[in-house]
Amino acid sequence: MEEKVCSFFGHRKIADSVALRQRIQSEIVDLIENYGVNVFLFGSRSDFDSLCHAIVTELKEKYPHIQRRAYTCRSETCTLEKERAYWEGIYSYFEKRPVTLLGVEEEVEHKNKYTAGKAQYVERNQAMINDSDFCVFYYNPYYQPPRRKYSKRSVGDYQPKSGTQLAFDYANQRKRGGKDLRIINVYEEENEN
Repeated sequence: MEEKVCSFFGHRKIADSVALRQRIQSEIVDLIENYGVNVFLFGSRSDFDSLCHAIVTELKEKYPHIQRRAYTCRSETCTLEKERAYWEGIYSYFEKRPVTLLGVEEEVEHKNKYTAGKAQYVERNQAMINDSDFCVFYYNPYYQPPRRKYSKRSVGDYQPKSGTQLAFDYANQRKRGGKDLRIINVYEEENEN
């Protein structure tokens, strides 16, 4: 079976709603049934990634052939599905509360995982886009992350770009450069209604 790959990118915090969940699920089902997507790539650290992971995990019951892959950065790890129950038991024991870990079928470490500096998330996202046929975004073009200081001792600050914006711009650049890539922005769809 040929691999058709979809990756997800979104802001750390999103306006979760039933309508958004239904729209994402509808897009994922369409990708599986009409475009043959069978691999879903996840980064981390965003509400959107977690929401998409939960939806894909639910859909595995109906589509057991689909796979989840985690692209991790230096400070991140994932739990392989075959080991998830074991690690959940250990964490739950030490935390003295139920702990649920996100499971995947495979972890992918991109080539610069241990050498990339502050740009490790940007490079990871670019690797995910390069490996994808479809990208689903929750990208609000008006969102701006909090201002940051240039350094701990600096009195000046600057306005950084969001990681989602950088990924969105990169995906569009790749598409314009000739890569056969379909970009879906569920944020735009949400606000057109």
